[in-house]
Amino acid sequence: MSLRDQLKVIVVDDTATSRGLITDALDSFGIKSVRSANSAATALADISSHPVHLVISDLNMPGMDGLQFLGALRKGPRTAKVAFVLITGRANNEIIAEGRRLGMNNYVTKPFEPKDLLKAVEAVVGRL
Repeated sequence: MSLRDQLKVIVVDDTATSRGLITDALDSFGIKSVRSANSAATALADISSHPVHLVISDLNMPGMDGLQFLGALRKGPRTAKVAFVLITGRANNEIIAEGRRLGMNNYVTKPFEPKDLLKAVEAVVGRL
């Protein structure tokens, strides 16, 4: 069984359009096990009962932003090692440095093309 058949992913973004674009791109890469959540809190609850290999999260979300979400994941014993790709329209040095400090594996800058997302995901999980 190939990596793309085994990989479990959750897409976290408060905007339905963005979630759709990301999940469509993942589907085009052949990744079939993709769930989505409209908030970091919802994703944390989902992941606690249904573990994933990869989280793809937006930075700007109400309540808990993507970096706070990453910090919460890294503190959980069952989620500390999950791969994390941040998607942001504000990829400035401070945000990237804070993400790396928290354990972010990679990031993608909005707007992005599917090939950009594929490159970021493969850099983290391996060739699909």
